Amino acid sequence: MKTFNYHIAKDVKEASKLASSSSAFLAGGMTTIPSMKLGLASYKNIIDIKRIKKLSGIKVSGKTVTIGATTKHSEVASSKDVKKAIPSLAALAKGIGDPQVRNRGTIGGSIANNDPAADYPAACLALNAIIHTNNRKIEASKFFKGLFETALKKGELIEAIEFQVPQKSSYQKFPNPASRYAIVGVYVAKFKKESNVAVTGVESVVFRCKKIESALNSNFSSSAIEKVQINPSGFNSDIHASAEYRANLIKVFAKKAVEAC
Repeated sequence: MKTFNYHIAKDVKEASKLASSSSAFLAGGMTTIPSMKLGLASYKNIIDIKRIKKLSGIKVSGKTVTIGATTKHSEVASSKDVKKAIPSLAALAKGIGDPQVRNRGTIGGSIANNDPAADYPAACLALNAIIHTNNRKIEASKFFKGLFETALKKGELIEAIEFQVPQKSSYQKFPNPASRYAIVGVYVAKFKKESNVAVTGVESVVFRCKKIESALNSNFSSSAIEKVQINPSGFNSDIHASAEYRANLIKVFAKKAVEAC
């Protein structure tokens, strides 16, 4: 690991001021630190944002749940407010990694990293989330751009994620048995006028499955998914699952999610 300067930011303004093209924000460090140790990433400045109080906490207001960027997975999983407003979101957080990861990793870090097999990006798309940064608000549909790529600009910091409360929802995934990342994960959320279906672990970036959404908008039942045809072209194919198998799992876990709603 190369040497770097370590800074502890006392507030968002200072963190943003310290940021540059050769810096990284540090919250849980679940990806940043291993990447640096392996020589996959190198930064001149590491900006620790864990102590910024503004960035943590959970607030439920009306039909929204807003979670601070440095809120840990374990805190989301155990939150009575989240369990009451969006039980599926608390269940998702409970299923991330292992206790060590859940007690260090943060929701903002997961979303900013945008791992193609991460769970939270699916929640953001399905729950019509709005990502609040220190400069603007970004709709989830415009936030996740590609493999480990987001709409964030250099020096831009996620402050909170605002989720819309659905009528009912469920997240179901086929987890890797060791790491529990999603080989295929499907988040179904039913709102008054539409049903959203977000899929993770299948392509280079999380996406909405329009075909299943269309079927559920006509008939919100697992049987409505039966006749949907999923084209595996462009899907990930590796030692864990072929593209064709992942295509089948999307339907399997979409049905499970609908039945669990």
